[in-house]
Amino acid sequence: MPVVSPALDQLPATRRAILCQLKKRGEAGADDLAQTLGITASGIRQHLGALEQAGFLMAQDHREGPGRPRRRYRLTAQADALFPRAYAELTNELLTYVQDEDPALVARLFEKRAERRLHGTLARTRGLPFREQVRELARILDEDGYLADMQENADGSFTVTEHNCAVLSVALQYGHACGSELGYIKAALPTAEVTRIAHMLSGAHVCAYRIRPREEEPPAGA
Repeated sequence: MPVVSPALDQLPATRRAILCQLKKRGEAGADDLAQTLGITASGIRQHLGALEQAGFLMAQDHREGPGRPRRRYRLTAQADALFPRAYAELTNELLTYVQDEDPALVARLFEKRAERRLHGTLARTRGLPFREQVRELARILDEDGYLADMQENADGSFTVTEHNCAVLSVALQYGHACGSELGYIKAALPTAEVTRIAHMLSGAHVCAYRIRPREEEPPAGA
């Protein structure tokens, strides 16, 4: 059985075993799975139905000669995401090679990433009132895996909190990740004053940013 993630490990043992079998095989029918796992066909179909309803499986009927078509199951993208990936380790390894060849290029790579994110963010926030710009930014950060939310404060400022660092492993090795994140938020809210008030790399359990609308400068001669 392949190494499993904590999320996958929380599933009941039989359903976890079904997903692992389908991960290995690509697809399989209920009878094949029942035989492999030593479970009755009716029992395996109950588990398959529950997994399909939860969005972990997709089913397709295959006709193999006369008789009723046989239903075969395969993992959905949602289920496939339960299996661990070594993306962070690979990213750090590749960045190490880049830094050995050209240290300045690492900084430019993070700048390019920030530019790409900023372009998409401004397209979604353009024309919105300030409060909605901040709310949309928090929504984008949440979609990016930062488990972010927004709180409106009594003084008219806002706090955007990232309860998860989607690039923590990289940030621990390359400070550019945190610097580009702060720069991205400032650029995404060009009419705001942005201050980082909590930082995971400094020992906090979250990263948080205090955001307030910048006071407009009085017209010349006023």
